[in-house]
Amino acid sequence: MLLVSLAALTALCVSQRIPMADTLVYRAEGAAVVGGTDLYDFTVTRWNLPATYPPFAAILFVPTTWLPIPLLKIVFVVGNVALLALLVHLSFRFAGVRARPWLPLAATAFGIWLEPVFQTLLFGQINLALACLVLWDLSRPEGAVGKGFALGIAAGIKLTPGFFVVYLLITGRIRTALTATASFIGTVLLGVLVLPGASVDFWTRRMFETSRVGKSWIVDNQSLQGLVARVLRVEEAGLLWAVPCAVVAVLGLWLARRAHRNGHTQWGLLTAAFTALLISPISWSHHWVWCVPLAALLIVERRLYLAAFVAVLFTARTQWILPHEGDLDLHYPWWQQPLASPYPLFGLALLAYVAVRTRHTVPELPSQRVRSANPVGGPIPARPAFEDEPAGRSTGTESTARTRRT
Repeated sequence: MLLVSLAALTALCVSQRIPMADTLVYRAEGAAVVGGTDLYDFTVTRWNLPATYPPFAAILFVPTTWLPIPLLKIVFVVGNVALLALLVHLSFRFAGVRARPWLPLAATAFGIWLEPVFQTLLFGQINLALACLVLWDLSRPEGAVGKGFALGIAAGIKLTPGFFVVYLLITGRIRTALTATASFIGTVLLGVLVLPGASVDFWTRRMFETSRVGKSWIVDNQSLQGLVARVLRVEEAGLLWAVPCAVVAVLGLWLARRAHRNGHTQWGLLTAAFTALLISPISWSHHWVWCVPLAALLIVERRLYLAAFVAVLFTARTQWILPHEGDLDLHYPWWQQPLASPYPLFGLALLAYVAVRTRHTVPELPSQRVRSANPVGGPIPARPAFEDEPAGRSTGTESTARTRRT
């Protein structure tokens, strides 16, 4: 399955000559650092895309200038497929199981065609890398050396992961939050040291220019602001978006905190992730790669119908079926609105699901006291369908098998 999927992806990339526009932006940012030119005063590609990330990210993009563009595109595609495989592995570990090899391979083969993942490959984006950094870091045991450091690095590259610092604070993990904050400040200081002018420009002006990132009302934007703008048919939603955004932010953080305190640690982290996607002014569809750990958690919890629904929703691409040239995004009839905004509507429904799913405290089981078996500290699901069993240890009796499953 994986080989067939990779072959299809390769054929598509070659035949369509995918532009990988964001990769070219990253390369231009790295070239601006090397050449000493203005980091935020250029546009590249036929879409006139500017640099939008902090100076620290541009410093990390310097190695992209060492390769010719065709080879750079290949490196990004291969790297993103490898990162998808890593995210699948981290997702099952996050869910509390060691999956047999066939399951991550099959999940990677299918995951390539999830719209957020495929769009990440298509544009040559870094969403999978950021998700891996955050998920790896926050799923480590409490008290692990340097826990929070990778989260701070992710926030230094792209500001939105900084929302997880708030999540850590409200759940009482002060040490991890402080480590992440210190790591983030370190990225800012490095940017100031290497690119002082660009740092002043970004932190005093560019980071507030949401329009610089793109139009908020186009179907590409699957945030709450995009949903509101398209429903109300306005280019600037203003307070009509800010008020519900604040409500969703507070509600999402409250649910994440309650989930964590009630023992549903995995659901708390995912609630924080999807809340960040909802309230961000711009959440392009390829930012929603957090659907991968969500699907993994649903599979492990044996909620297979919900997992299938998530897979179908994030594969359907309904927002691209609708006409979206020019300003057609602002003229959809009411019955097309759900098709134009599937991800924010799903995000809101997910918050409602978490409210019901995590309302009760998880009873502590003897197996839950073994923290090494579950690094995130949440409930340990039943695992016989996923975890490898060492050969030669079974007695062959039904009672022994039943005891092992229990």
